[in-house]
Amino acid sequence: MRLALIAALVAAPTLAFAADPIKDTVEARQGFYKLLGANMGVFAGMAKGQMDYDAAKAQSAADNIMLLTKYDIAPLYMPGTSSADYDGARAQPNIWEDMAGVQAKGAAFVEAATAMQAAAGQGKEAMLGALGPLGGTCKACHKEYRAK
Repeated sequence: MRLALIAALVAAPTLAFAADPIKDTVEARQGFYKLLGANMGVFAGMAKGQMDYDAAKAQSAADNIMLLTKYDIAPLYMPGTSSADYDGARAQPNIWEDMAGVQAKGAAFVEAATAMQAAAGQGKEAMLGALGPLGGTCKACHKEYRAK
C-alpha cells in the first residue's frame, strides 16, 4: 500500500505534464527563450543607457546565456508545435523543413555568445562590440523562423 502511494505521488506530476504534450512543449520552448531574452535585456538596457554598465551584471548575463547554449533544445521542437499547429506558438513550420539552416543559425549564436562571454565584463565598449553580432544572430533566426 505504502509503495503504491509513493508510486502514485511520483507519477502524478509526470501524468499532468503528459496531459497536453503539445501545449507543454510550446510553453517550455517559450520559457527557454524568455530566459534568453531576459539576459539579452541586461545588455540592451546597458547599451541604451537605461541602466549603468555593470561588469558583474553583464558577465552574469553572458554566463547565463552560455549556460543556456548547453541546454538540449531538440525536445522543445517536437513536430506539431509550430504556429500552424498550435495557437500561441511562434515557431514557423519551416523550422521542421530546414533543420540544417536552424542548426547553422544556432551554431552562429553559440559563437557570438562565446564572444560575448569573453567581452561582457571587460568594459562597456567591449560588451557593445559583442552585442551587435549576438543580437544579429537572434534577429536572423527570428526573421527566418519566428512568426510575428
